[in-house]
Amino acid sequence: MVKTFLAQAFFIPSESMEDTLVKGDRVIVSKLTPGPFALHRGDVVVFSDPGHWLDETTPVRRGPVGTVVAGALTFVGLLPEHSEEHLIKRVVGLPGDHVVCTDAQGRVSVNGVGIDEGAYLKPGAAPCGEAFDVTVPADRLWVMGDNRDHSGDSRYHPDAPYGGFVPIELVTGRALAVVWPLGRTAWLGTPSDFDSVSGPSGVS
Repeated sequence: MVKTFLAQAFFIPSESMEDTLVKGDRVIVSKLTPGPFALHRGDVVVFSDPGHWLDETTPVRRGPVGTVVAGALTFVGLLPEHSEEHLIKRVVGLPGDHVVCTDAQGRVSVNGVGIDEGAYLKPGAAPCGEAFDVTVPADRLWVMGDNRDHSGDSRYHPDAPYGGFVPIELVTGRALAVVWPLGRTAWLGTPSDFDSVSGPSGVS
């Protein structure tokens, strides 16, 4: 019941969210957001592949014992179901937001407000990588990785289903904390970088 309605564990498979999350981290994801709790700009979310964002993967062969163990861990929520079909990124634009890159200072701007992104952007990473100018449709999100130079996010899928936007219905939940390895345990709060942004979004 906890896994179905409240929270679930996911692992980080790539470097796209460095330095906030590194490959091999395990995070706990709250399934109450979106839902009883609203999404906010800056939240880190896990979502199902909107279509052709991920490369095809070869199923993991664990053997009879490994399959039983993995099944038990998945059942109690310590391993994710269909983990190869999920991504984790940061919400930059909510429905109705006008997201542009770049402004005069080379930053992402949301509804005309330049975002410093100092709280999470990987040091040395370019904020954009390439110019874009989008308005987020209803019931969609614009997401980007913290390691912008190595993140296959909304910027790079204009020809995929939904045009690079993520349907809110595909969001599994908001990442709350890193829980493994123990030396990296940390709370994943919503950064204050977007506090000055206002605009048409009815979600925030």
